[in-house]
Amino acid sequence: MTSLVLKGGTVVDGTGSERFVADVLVENGRIAAIGAGMFGDTELDASGCIVAPGFIDIHTHYDAQVFWDPSLTPSSFHGVTTVIAGNCGFSIAPTRPEHHDLIARTLENVEDMDVAALAAGVPWNFETFPEYLTAVSDLPLSLNFTAYIGHTALRLFVMGDDAYERAATSDEIDQMVAVLTEALNAGAAGFATSVAPTHRGVDGKPIPSRFAERVELEALFDCVGRVGKGVVEVTPGEILPLGDIYDLQIQSGAPFTITALLSTPSMTHRNFVDLNRARWESGANVWPQVTPRPLAFAMSLAEPFTFNVNSKFAELMSGDLEGRRVAYGDRAWRDEVRKVWSTGTFMVPRWETFEIDECPTNPLLEGRKIADIAAERSMDPFDLVMDLALAEPELLLRVRCVVANDDPAEVAFLISEEHCAFGLSDAGAHVGQLCDAPQATDLLGNWVRDRAVMTIEQAVHRLTKSQADLFHLVDRGELRVGAWADIVVFDPTTVAPGPIRRIADFPAGSERLTADQPVGVRHVLVNGVPIRVDEKQVDADSAPGQIAEVGSHR
Repeated sequence: MTSLVLKGGTVVDGTGSERFVADVLVENGRIAAIGAGMFGDTELDASGCIVAPGFIDIHTHYDAQVFWDPSLTPSSFHGVTTVIAGNCGFSIAPTRPEHHDLIARTLENVEDMDVAALAAGVPWNFETFPEYLTAVSDLPLSLNFTAYIGHTALRLFVMGDDAYERAATSDEIDQMVAVLTEALNAGAAGFATSVAPTHRGVDGKPIPSRFAERVELEALFDCVGRVGKGVVEVTPGEILPLGDIYDLQIQSGAPFTITALLSTPSMTHRNFVDLNRARWESGANVWPQVTPRPLAFAMSLAEPFTFNVNSKFAELMSGDLEGRRVAYGDRAWRDEVRKVWSTGTFMVPRWETFEIDECPTNPLLEGRKIADIAAERSMDPFDLVMDLALAEPELLLRVRCVVANDDPAEVAFLISEEHCAFGLSDAGAHVGQLCDAPQATDLLGNWVRDRAVMTIEQAVHRLTKSQADLFHLVDRGELRVGAWADIVVFDPTTVAPGPIRRIADFPAGSERLTADQPVGVRHVLVNGVPIRVDEKQVDADSAPGQIAEVGSHR
């Protein structure tokens, strides 16, 4: 038996209790002792640092990436030790061979994943959800992993192509409940669905879960409560307004989480907070997801993902580059786009917050606000963007689109709110347009140290034990004797997310944004095995990650 000691650090144990100076002894993958004067076969210096439970990211989309990147980067650089994938209802299991392409194209349209990367990187050596978890467990995982079973994949598995066309029959609902039950008993994190009108799949159609009627949704929610394991994650929409979600949670008995609670200029997020507070007082167990980071996409006009919530842009998504070029140059089409925006139904660009990210033919514009450039040229901002895109040979104008969560005072209010969970990192999705995997290091640096919005103890609790308790992750999220030794050691005076850069290391040469240079993350242990030592990633002798065990919520 070998042992490892983290020496001389300040322990913040994840419970919210005050910090204390102690050594932490690790044996056989678990915490063996916490106290003074510990010795081990290996010693890691933690002096001047916080020793905390590894961070738990509850909102990722690593379902596919795990097969070609079992280190789950960049999350593993930032002290994350456990991830939950399959969010928003977009798991890649269960699946049948004839639906692999359909699932890939759905992920392309909704989560901005590269179809070529998915085709080259996913082995599809599974059909059922238990088989998927087995396939993942056979990988050399650096982190602990589990995933929701997603509503879109579940409908396709039971209904075939009809999942994209109609409501389910009672027999099909029964079949879905049976498949969901099997997944939950095999270790799924829960059940995730989306009825958001912005979620469009293949050829711009609504995603399969948007065809579900209330009877189907209630049957699946109630199944999670009846089995007694897992969380229900919901992205709301017309068929599932916020108030109804709280009613259905109480009916189900399972814990729920909602994606997402973000600040907007309309201040409607304050109404959401009021609702959440009131419903918790009346017995609900619903956790809206918040994030300390602005929701901002580095959108290319060659693949205008952020704009595809506008129906006129959505119509272009199934076409080719030339079709988009023709549309962009059509003044009548531009007017139709503006007409849709004028309804205020979906995301309307705030040009004063949008800026030019990349403009190869005119780099002097990079970093400048679109509204300012348009004013200088006496142009409509949308016309400016279209004209600049058309000036690029491959429409490779990239615009940084700030969509929400960019008011620091309101973000501070939201992330301080009780009964909200840190989520929406979206790690593994939208990889060409955003990288919010550094959520924890951002929180600890920008919001705890620099803005003093909360204490280190509060932040660590919210990133660890609170997350583990929501999902009933067994022996994770807390530094205590007997718990798995998922541990992060960070310097509170320097911790920061570091820069974001664009690289091309995905299958088929696909690009992504990454944050591979965090500051102040000294050591990271997963199940007692170091994966980061002295601020450098290391190759563990054995891949330490596991399928994280989900316990009963009864």
